Amino acid sequence: MRLSGKTIMVTGAARGLGRACAIAFAKEGADIALIDIARDLPGVPYPLGTVSQLAHTAALCREHGAAVLTAQADVRELAAVEQAVAEAYGRFGVLDVLVNNAGIAAPAGKPAHEIAEHEWSLMIDVDLSGAWRMTRAVGRMMAARGAGSIINVASTAGLVGYRNFAGYVAAKHGLIGLTKATALDYAPAKVRVNALCPGSVRDDHHAEGRMLSEIARALGVPAAEHEAAFLQAQPMNALIEPEDVAAAAVWLASDESRQVTGSVITVDGGFAAR
Repeated sequence: MRLSGKTIMVTGAARGLGRACAIAFAKEGADIALIDIARDLPGVPYPLGTVSQLAHTAALCREHGAAVLTAQADVRELAAVEQAVAEAYGRFGVLDVLVNNAGIAAPAGKPAHEIAEHEWSLMIDVDLSGAWRMTRAVGRMMAARGAGSIINVASTAGLVGYRNFAGYVAAKHGLIGLTKATALDYAPAKVRVNALCPGSVRDDHHAEGRMLSEIARALGVPAAEHEAAFLQAQPMNALIEPEDVAAAAVWLASDESRQVTGSVITVDGGFAAR
């Protein structure tokens, strides 16, 4: 029970890595505030998480004894972010950890000169500015308390380039820059900020993740073919499981990592080491 007594807010919690992290936190004794847009977003060419999926994540966390709050919020809207954070503080009185996991993988699948301005803006607004808005809403209170951990879920796309994904790569590189800068901002207040960079995460049935399949769709290749190509590119010859990323998030949320800030931790089977 490494997180007993802690309250953790997770964005993008309806499914995928957000769900996997939330369940792992609950297993370790934390109470959880689950945030998700829980609706489709114009311009994103695939279905996003739903209200029922968000409720299912909450139910799975409660099975492990966690007190759970859910809220629908679009990280592009500062007022919605601030309202969700206010609800969490009203319910729990404190937020010990923020996991900035909300993100989109598309629109993508084309060279930089074919990206429309509204597509570029949408990607940056969700994947980068969304994390800044959440940090803005939570960071002040963590700093005033003199404690806290912020975990930004980036990607190996924050470390290397990927062809035909300029917007996503730019947003994730920016998220790592945001991580390092805010780590320095908050270090005097003992608030830690770190980034997790998952590699190719398997589309797990229980977490209902679909990242690999959506990247394959953006590139116009069969999902099985795309997964096989990524498997060959992994030095450890295995795709990353959602639980692998969640385990790293648990460590960053716990006091075991109390001297770790401004760090970029890869969970990628060695992909970025080449």
